[in-house]
Amino acid sequence: MPDPRVAGFQRFYKIKLKIPNAFFDNMKIAFIVDVFPNLSSDTFILNQITGLLDRGCEVDIYAKTALNPSRLQPDVIKFNLLDRTCYYDVAMPGNMLRRVVKALSLIIRNFHKNPGAILKSLNVFRFGKEAFSLKLLYSIIPFLNKGPYEIIQCHFGPNGDLGVVLKVLGVFNAKVITMFHGYDIRLGLEEGAQIYERLFREGDLFMSICDYNYRKLIGFGLDKEKIVYHPVGIDLDKFPFKWQAGGHTVEGPVKVLTVARLVKVKALDNGIRAIHKVLREHPDLNLEYNIIGDGYLAEELDRLIHDLDLDKVVHLLGPKNQDEVMEAMGKSHIFMLPSMAEALPVALMEAQAVGLPAIATAVGSVNEVIVEGESGYCVPAMDVDAMAERISFLINLPQRWHVMGRTGRRHISEKFNIDKLNDRLVTLYGNLVNECSG
Repeated sequence: MPDPRVAGFQRFYKIKLKIPNAFFDNMKIAFIVDVFPNLSSDTFILNQITGLLDRGCEVDIYAKTALNPSRLQPDVIKFNLLDRTCYYDVAMPGNMLRRVVKALSLIIRNFHKNPGAILKSLNVFRFGKEAFSLKLLYSIIPFLNKGPYEIIQCHFGPNGDLGVVLKVLGVFNAKVITMFHGYDIRLGLEEGAQIYERLFREGDLFMSICDYNYRKLIGFGLDKEKIVYHPVGIDLDKFPFKWQAGGHTVEGPVKVLTVARLVKVKALDNGIRAIHKVLREHPDLNLEYNIIGDGYLAEELDRLIHDLDLDKVVHLLGPKNQDEVMEAMGKSHIFMLPSMAEALPVALMEAQAVGLPAIATAVGSVNEVIVEGESGYCVPAMDVDAMAERISFLINLPQRWHVMGRTGRRHISEKFNIDKLNDRLVTLYGNLVNECSG
């Protein structure tokens, strides 16, 4: 199997074009995402957007909804990103009669904006059930007076499908690029690759963030010539290295940290059980386990903590912004990520950049983030005993924490530096637009 880091770049990087900086000034890019702003996750999307703005591009953001709109990441305010954001989820009534009545009103009010796109969205001979159900019409209405754009950057497969719908119906004449992450890969595995058939056929370029995703996309039937390797990354300036030279003496509790959504796939119950096992075996150990994140399992996890008599040890801290996460990492000693599935976890990158030795499950491409045995350890997924054993092992080696931390920091700097990745991203955009206009 070809290495995606080599084969995936051949189309756009075999001959690197010398594109002047002025080329990127006013390049118009639309981002289609699920949630924006998102306090608790998806900082990689925010980092891409601000990086493109810094490089002279014009960026608009289209999102279904906002999460924690009252608490914003500092860069959302700094770059006035809410002024660039449009929320596109137009409610489609479940009742067909009401849906038709509302659709007639939408057509009357919007027909002048793009008659061709509206008529195409109603073409049942070409689009079948999607047109007959009026799904296509409702999906394009918020975009009709927007643009034009040269690039539509979609994060997550389903948003890529919306991007190609906008392209096929003639709403935008732009190149559609889709970056797959985690849940969209799992969705393809659960529901079948056919859900991405139109996206794979009509999409112009696909970004694989890791080797795991590359293999899955190929398995779904995506043409490998359409794939480039482009991982997510982090801003290392926002995650300063925590250790001073020499060993470390712990004063107070040893602090273990997890940053993750409180959802099933993150398997946080296993992380809590691993802490419980460590304390059963070492009852005199002064240990604290903090979990940052929000999600539908908050109450269930809280009950588990109480049932295991860990109320004074395990703390659910709720969602935090990036500055607060960085502060928590700076006060912690060990990072743990007990997920049952991952692609390329950004929180793990951040922890390694700060210098936290890490314990994570060997899923997805986690092994691309951890330098095994040098910056942390991978254990089998769902193996509470193995997780507990590695926690105990690391707790007993505080003199090694700073050494492992330096290895992790160096690795993240070399592989996942967002500045380098954003330079690469604008070059990719420029080559794609230049290729299509040349």
